Amino acid sequence: MSGTDAGRMREIRDKVEARQRLSFDDGLFLYESNDLFTIGELANQVRERWSGNYTFYNVNTHLNATNVCVYRCIFCAFRADLKSPKGYLMSDAEIAERAAEAQARGATELHVVGGLHHQMPFDWYVNVVRLIHEAAPEIHIKAYTAVELHWFRELTGLTYRDVLQTLIDAGLGSLPGGGAEIFHSEVRDIICEHKADAKEWFAVHRTAHEMGLHSNATMLYGHIERPEHRIDHLIRLRELQDETHGFQTFIPLAFHPDNTKLLEQRRDLKKPSGLVDLKTMAVSRLMLDNFPHIKAYWIMLGVKTAQIAQSFGSDDLDGTVVHEKIYHDAGAETPQELTVAEIEGLIREAGRIPVERDTVYRRVERRDGGWKSAEPLLAVV
Repeated sequence: MSGTDAGRMREIRDKVEARQRLSFDDGLFLYESNDLFTIGELANQVRERWSGNYTFYNVNTHLNATNVCVYRCIFCAFRADLKSPKGYLMSDAEIAERAAEAQARGATELHVVGGLHHQMPFDWYVNVVRLIHEAAPEIHIKAYTAVELHWFRELTGLTYRDVLQTLIDAGLGSLPGGGAEIFHSEVRDIICEHKADAKEWFAVHRTAHEMGLHSNATMLYGHIERPEHRIDHLIRLRELQDETHGFQTFIPLAFHPDNTKLLEQRRDLKKPSGLVDLKTMAVSRLMLDNFPHIKAYWIMLGVKTAQIAQSFGSDDLDGTVVHEKIYHDAGAETPQELTVAEIEGLIREAGRIPVERDTVYRRVERRDGGWKSAEPLLAVV
């Protein structure tokens, strides 16, 4: 590292230790720096400031009710055309069965996202939530990205508030963070030009937060975006969090190119390296100073990288996860599921203390074959 770079890193260290906000230029410098260990050390300081030595996980299941989608995002390997042999649409019975199975397995959360089937009315999507809630009333339903909610508004002519209230009445508990991809139009207009833009994504989450719903946020990295697009993305999220305080968790999502149209167009694309994964995790933790949690989604990162990420800014390993299709269709080679014992073992190996949480970060107590949510897991900042 040159003397100039070393001086700049010391300035950033001073800011982090003084709990001062990092600028766009600070974030760009960190992304362009090769000093991964210093970046990780600083991110770990912030991580431990929020969560001490704990790493959180939950017992969850995914439900992707359909892969038929009106949009043709070139980064997506999950979607299918209406008449494609790959396309599917789950029946009411299959949805209820999946919910009952999740409840029987002790899951506290069902994560529901999928394609935007253009022949299905809004009532069908509402009914997915209602079926789950009726079959498994104890389970928290985290459902529908901002892109899906924007589509529902287009289908119905309702406001976002009315769309969300209808889903809340059916059993919705919170929103996932998907559909964010990269906010900057230089990238978004290429990889997903027709679906909800950044303005609509933020409008959905702002409305949800105003209504008392918590949500997550994501960033899809490692495709055609550049470091400045990533930093712009993080700062936009930070600004909305300043306004609403409704985001719980940020999840950096590593792009998997296999089976995507983007790979057909750019044959040299490869999934991000472990170094890029860890740097993205750490820079995200440093830039998002007002986000309580940063998640290492092991399905996309791989178990080993997600484990190491617990020292690079992450304090959450996601969950047991079963029936995940979206990233496995894109070539993810990770297992479909980890047991609680496996997750807790990974966390302890990383030198952290495992804590089971529910979707809204309350400690989960298990006894006599059942579970209940206990006290909130408050940040220690």
